[in-house]
Formats: sequence, C-alpha cells, structure tokens
Amino acid sequence: MRNRSGNSGALAGDIMSGHPSPGPLLEPYAPLNVLKPVAPDVWIVDGPEITFAWIGLKLPFSTRMTVIRLDSGGLILHSPVEYSPGLRSALESLGPIRFLVAPNSLHYWCIPEWKAQMPSVPVLAVPGLAERAKRPVFVDQSLMDRQSPWPEEIDLLVVKGDMLTEAVFFHRASRTLILTDLIENFELKRIHSWLFRTLVRLSGAADPDGKAPIDMQLTFFRSGQALRKAVRQMIVWRPERIIIAHGRWYQKDGVKELRRAFRWV
Repeated sequence: MRNRSGNSGALAGDIMSGHPSPGPLLEPYAPLNVLKPVAPDVWIVDGPEITFAWIGLKLPFSTRMTVIRLDSGGLILHSPVEYSPGLRSALESLGPIRFLVAPNSLHYWCIPEWKAQMPSVPVLAVPGLAERAKRPVFVDQSLMDRQSPWPEEIDLLVVKGDMLTEAVFFHRASRTLILTDLIENFELKRIHSWLFRTLVRLSGAADPDGKAPIDMQLTFFRSGQALRKAVRQMIVWRPERIIIAHGRWYQKDGVKELRRAFRWV
C-alpha cells in the first residue's frame, strides 16, 4: 500500500504529517498531554490522534512522546507530541529541555513548533530527514549508528531500510528500550473505524501480536542482515520494557516481546 507521497505503507506512512482528527477514531490513551511515569527518569506523554491521507481516506494514528531525564537533569524529548504551554510547563518542572529528537524519518511533524518556542535547544534527527521531510525541519545534529550523544547513559542504534530509518534508544539505568515504528501494536478494541481495524489486522500490527506492518517489513528486504544484527543487539541489552509510538507498549518481558515481534527478521 502506498500513500500519495509515494512512501510505502498505509500503516507505515508519513505518520507525523497528519492533522488532528475532528472526532476520535481511536480510543485515546487518556489522559492526554500528561506526564505518565514509566521508570526512574523515564516518562511518556500520550498526545492527540492525528490522521494522514491515503487514496482519499483519512487513517488515524495515536501519538506518544517519551521523555528521558539525563543525569545532568536535562530532558530529552523523543518524538514530541503537539506543543502546548501547559505541557511545556509540566516538562520544565522535571528539568530543562535540552534535546528535541526526531527518532525516525516519519516522526518529526511537531518538532518545528517546539523548536520555534525554544530555538537554542538542538534538534537531533536520523540522517536524511531534512531532505525528505514534508515540512521544513532544521536539524542540528544527525544521529549516527552506535554514536550516542549520551554514551554513559543511553545506547543508540540506527536501523535503515528503503523507506524507514529509525534510531533505537536504550536507557541503561531503567533498562528501557525506546522504539517508534519498528513495532506497532494497535489494540483493535480501541479502533472505531472498521476500515482501519481491518487494515491493522491484515498488516500484522494488531495487539497482542503487534510488529512492523507487513508492507514496512518488505522495505527491509535489502537490509535484512543489518536489521538482524540490530535486533540481536537489542536482545543483548535485555530490556525490561519497550516503549513504542503506536498502540499498547510493553511494560515487562522485553526480550520475549522482541523475539516475538521480530521473528519475521
């Protein structure tokens, strides 16, 4: 399946280029725009539903930001959700915002609003994002494979396919693995659109057996060996939990979920 921009996948499309939906097609992970503790120095923020166009259809996606507090006290905003003064204030009660991260070539849409409000905060993004983004995104630093900007606290892998490039983060202290689209795990009971529910089921991205949608899997055909190596490294890290951007994330059994979700590799 392909969207109008030519990127592969209805489920693997230009996710962050959507717009707020007039009515929720997905049951939200309420409360929205609220910090939710995950582990020491790790939080998530579930944001509003967005949609993107595909052959005249509007398909819904939930949004989720991960927040990491470094030993220095500064915050990393991973895949920021929609900007609001209230959310910024809540974040700054934890510590100063030091980094804005576009973790893959699809999740960047809200970065410009955050950057406009805090121009001195650097934007870190996967290689090539500025050139392929559907809106202007100024990138201060590219995320390079195994070259973590925070080597004492966070490990980094960059996984590259024909359609998707994604940075994988592992927060050592909390044993938290942070993915974006390499695993999607939509709960069918939360989907109000029968069409989207059908697409999710057929794509293989439905809970409890969520994984990369089948069309995204196909885009890793030429880079399968590199992806297998990356997955092995994720397993070696032995994460306790896995945060993902879309659907139910995994609060326990991280290694078991990795082996299940990446068995296609």
